[in-house]
Amino acid sequence: MTRLFVAGHRGMVGRAIVRALMSQRREGPEVELITRSHDELDLRDQIAVNDFFRSEKPDMVILAAAKVGGILANDTRPAEFIYDNLMIAANVIHAAHMTDVGRLLQCGSSCIYPRIAPQPIPESALLTGTLERTNEPYAIAKIAAIKICESYNRQYGRDYRSVMPCNLYGPGDNFHPENSHVIPALMRRFHEAAISGASEVTIWGTGTPRREFLHVDDLAVAALHVLDLPPTIHKLNTRPTLSHINIGSGEDVSIRELAGMIARVTGFKGRILTDPSKPDGTPRKLLDTSVLAAMGWRPRIDLETGLAATYDWFVGQTSQMET
Repeated sequence: MTRLFVAGHRGMVGRAIVRALMSQRREGPEVELITRSHDELDLRDQIAVNDFFRSEKPDMVILAAAKVGGILANDTRPAEFIYDNLMIAANVIHAAHMTDVGRLLQCGSSCIYPRIAPQPIPESALLTGTLERTNEPYAIAKIAAIKICESYNRQYGRDYRSVMPCNLYGPGDNFHPENSHVIPALMRRFHEAAISGASEVTIWGTGTPRREFLHVDDLAVAALHVLDLPPTIHKLNTRPTLSHINIGSGEDVSIRELAGMIARVTGFKGRILTDPSKPDGTPRKLLDTSVLAAMGWRPRIDLETGLAATYDWFVGQTSQMET
């Protein structure tokens, strides 16, 4: 029996990983799934985390817990983003080591890469340039998580792995008007505009930055694929000081193109305007996923299909809240 702790199982990524585990029928005679809500276990609390690991004794860990948000949230609450994410990573990874957890996978973000980087961005671009200012504290915390894993691998021979997905979206996303990422933020805005009959919607920035998006269910399958790789295969495709693996769709779109897709999905018929006074963020972020492709994984959900499914989920959630 393998005891698998999924940290952050109530977040978008954690929920998707649990769904993937269930669909692959891993929970049962061979795998026992361990979860804790934030109220039950604050991962920022080192004593609580250490006590949890000593009592539960997981064999494997998937670290999907994080404090996340869009440009506005990152830019206005940098202290929370760097502190919370540093503490979560340090506490969970160290506790895993101290209780002899055999394998750990931590989920990061493509924001770890420099603002200006080769396109598509290879794993080797890490720490080669200046980060995007608006989410630098969050990015530094995620870089630290990679280096914590690498350090325990180097010093203690651990098998702790990191995956760096591109921009994620899907069911369970945060649609808050002030601290959501670009897809849920635009989806909510266009949804409300379509319902109210508004003649136009204004999007942040120039609309020219290009972004790569991956459905969270694809990310979950990819993460489990990496988790399951034999150590010989993982080490063959990575190295102790560069152990993270990119996960992406392999395609990017401009924010203006994305807005057009979301307008179609939500039924908005008006004009789409841009506001260049608002920040654009990084000009382009497309990940080089050749390492993961060589390991045998490809995405399945195209962006148009994924956006439509996500909108259906959002409308269903909105309807439940209103009844």
